[in-house]
Amino acid sequence: MKVTLNNGVSMPALGYGVFRVAPDETTDVVTEALRVGYRLIDTAAVYDNERAVGEAIRRSEADRDDVFVGTKIWINDYGYDAALNAFEKSRRKLGVETIDLLLLHQPMHESMGKTLETYRALEQLLSDGRVRAIGVSNFMVEHLDTLIAHTEIVPAVNQIEVHPFFNQPQVRKRHQELGIVTQAWSPIGGVTGYSSKATSRTFDDATIQRIAAEVGHTPAQVMLAWHLQEGRVPIPKSATPHRIAENFQAIDLRISPEQISDINALNTDHRLGPNPERVTLERMGKVISDA
Repeated sequence: MKVTLNNGVSMPALGYGVFRVAPDETTDVVTEALRVGYRLIDTAAVYDNERAVGEAIRRSEADRDDVFVGTKIWINDYGYDAALNAFEKSRRKLGVETIDLLLLHQPMHESMGKTLETYRALEQLLSDGRVRAIGVSNFMVEHLDTLIAHTEIVPAVNQIEVHPFFNQPQVRKRHQELGIVTQAWSPIGGVTGYSSKATSRTFDDATIQRIAAEVGHTPAQVMLAWHLQEGRVPIPKSATPHRIAENFQAIDLRISPEQISDINALNTDHRLGPNPERVTLERMGKVISDA
């Protein structure tokens, strides 16, 4: 199952994410994810596990041409020349010549000029054939509109926090208008389990548990099916082998329009991840090493 990006490139519709996975565990869990069938792997420079992702891809029996690898440039490497160097750092760590999807990790709300410079570097990398698709992450409507007004290429992807308790309808509506694919991070509400701002967990929600019982699948599979049927690309993360496999099996699950509506009604408009308006080097800066 694949989606077609706005530049014609095909991307798997269900991915595997490695946020908060320790580097010494990453190779094993990504190897397992590839074994059970995942072909989209999502990482980022700031996760410190790109090298381990690359090692898993080399170990895997999956054909490299079938594996779609996405990573993200961190805010410390914003700026035109710095972004080109950041691409090289990520490429070397991943051990690939071409990165399939390269994203800006955050909008620098107070430094949009630098954010725009960085995106122009991504446009150049795309033109040079060094990346297959480019996009952004955590961009809200105003960030997208500013970016599009001052650059040439509409992002293929915007990766944002989307789960049943926070489904960002305004941003997703703008994506639809612009032809941008929504990638969902924390798609099964993992953030509701570790954020100090959370008051309940998606897995404990009565509606999701009811639907899971109705269709005979896990709550996680129900949430992933919800994303897939609404056209989003979820990138769940689990370090547990049987859950990695269970999550992938959601690709074959179908839930009813009524069940989708019931999940949509759980939205609280309460963000649990970092607020893109507050991302600054002072608050969130981290130097990305070359090694």
